[in-house]
Amino acid sequence: MHLLKDRGFIHPTPSDITPRELYLRRRDWLRQAAAGGAALALGDAALAQQGKAAKLAGAKSAVPGAVVMDTPTPYNDATTYNNFYEFGTDKSDPARNAHTLKAQPWTVTVEGEVKKPRTFGLDELLKLSSMEERIYRLRCVEGWSMVIPWVGYPVSELLKQVEPTGNAKFVEFVTLADPKTMPYVGSRVLEWPYVEGLRLDEAMHPLSLLTFGMYGEVLPNQNGAPVRLVVPWKYGFKSAKSIVRIRLVDKQPRTAWVKAAPQEYGFYSNVNPKVDHPRWSQATERRIGEAGGIFAKKRPTLMFNGYEPQVGQLYAGLDLAKNF
Repeated sequence: MHLLKDRGFIHPTPSDITPRELYLRRRDWLRQAAAGGAALALGDAALAQQGKAAKLAGAKSAVPGAVVMDTPTPYNDATTYNNFYEFGTDKSDPARNAHTLKAQPWTVTVEGEVKKPRTFGLDELLKLSSMEERIYRLRCVEGWSMVIPWVGYPVSELLKQVEPTGNAKFVEFVTLADPKTMPYVGSRVLEWPYVEGLRLDEAMHPLSLLTFGMYGEVLPNQNGAPVRLVVPWKYGFKSAKSIVRIRLVDKQPRTAWVKAAPQEYGFYSNVNPKVDHPRWSQATERRIGEAGGIFAKKRPTLMFNGYEPQVGQLYAGLDLAKNF
């Protein structure tokens, strides 16, 4: 059994999480192979030549769109430019302050409209399903974006364990709110704990990822250790960090940002360049880490962050301007 190490503790995992150095070595190969359409087909052979048993990013996934060929954001940028309001409101605050977060021991309770409510220890969660590395775009409502290799497995793998009842229509994600280890919990910027939510069909979609790592490493504290949600077609604030409780409910949850500013942050929060934020346009974005920094040329924002072929059918007949 392979071990994933970080911050002085050890996580046993049921499958390899790709070592970061291996990931970085193969990134150029991926871009070259993509030109010939061979990246996914040849990945395992290429890794075998490296003498590693690690999996190619997304090779296990049968979901088109699980891997994008955009150049990944540099690791340093992805781990030092964050939103995690429990540790401060400036983008640099989480990396500076999140060392106080205690990611072990950790449990996640799944309850509500389920037949088998259960509390999972972190080791149980890690062993629940085989890990995959998926390179997803991340688009934040403030107009910046990243491309990050996330490590985890579909949220549906966890929800199947508790057997949702026929009354379950939504999934509520509740995050840690510990003023002893999270210095900004208690601030007036939001109501604590931080709560996010999805429709059940959104949570069960295979692109929705329960995430334990990035760039082949355990999640850094500032990125939501030890377990977070990643929903690539929605704005980044939907991806709840440091999850401690998941509730299946029959009514739409009142999420943190809907409570704080419903005119600005809707429940659905799908990336939609045609719907402006009240204070700025969402039609373009700036990719963090690209040459030029804040002066880098902006790129057009893609509908559903580029995942429209995979998730567009979830919203057939829904007015996406009203249900933003």
